[in-house]
Amino acid sequence: MKISSDAPIPDWSALETAFEHNAPDHHAYLDLSNGQVVTINDSRPEDEEKRQLISKSTGRFVHLDPASSREQYRWMERFVASVEEVSLRERLVLAIDGKGAFRRFKDVLLSYPVERDRWFSYRANLLHIYIDGWLAGQDVLLGAYPPWGKPEEPTEPNVPLEKPPGERGAGASETLRRTARDLIDRLPALELPAAIAYLQYLHERGPSVPDAPA
Repeated sequence: MKISSDAPIPDWSALETAFEHNAPDHHAYLDLSNGQVVTINDSRPEDEEKRQLISKSTGRFVHLDPASSREQYRWMERFVASVEEVSLRERLVLAIDGKGAFRRFKDVLLSYPVERDRWFSYRANLLHIYIDGWLAGQDVLLGAYPPWGKPEEPTEPNVPLEKPPGERGAGASETLRRTARDLIDRLPALELPAAIAYLQYLHERGPSVPDAPA
């Protein structure tokens, strides 16, 4: 990235938000005249004035390319690979498999506040690496370097997470049983009778019959 004392200092906080927000109807631009971030949403008619300004101001605005969902999913994979607690890592491996991975991943971490805080720091570091790389490829002048300094790449490789043997099929049931045991161990004593009663109900009910195909 190019630095000049005559250039405006970007709104770094707004830049971070823009680079992590990758909804298809959301667009963000860096205003090189003042360092502000301008956002436009396709569903907001009131943004038409900003859209017209950007289209007429050649060279003033730079479109920001947010980290894709695929890229941010890879960040989750790298974090999961860094988790040392085996039971939590197994739960996260299952959580990020398939549709709804981001939501399930966050839901699991709600029960692990220390690892949840570590995830926020881990993710912010990878986001900063992404932003630095993007800015390095742009022919723009900035009034200052980013406040986060030079972020370091995590030791976990940037490759798809290797699923444990047997994670699908028969092996998955044992992983789920370990997860259930781990959850029971974490329940307060007052909640145990209700949990046991529900498990007993499931046992006595027997295997559930799957729904007929639509």
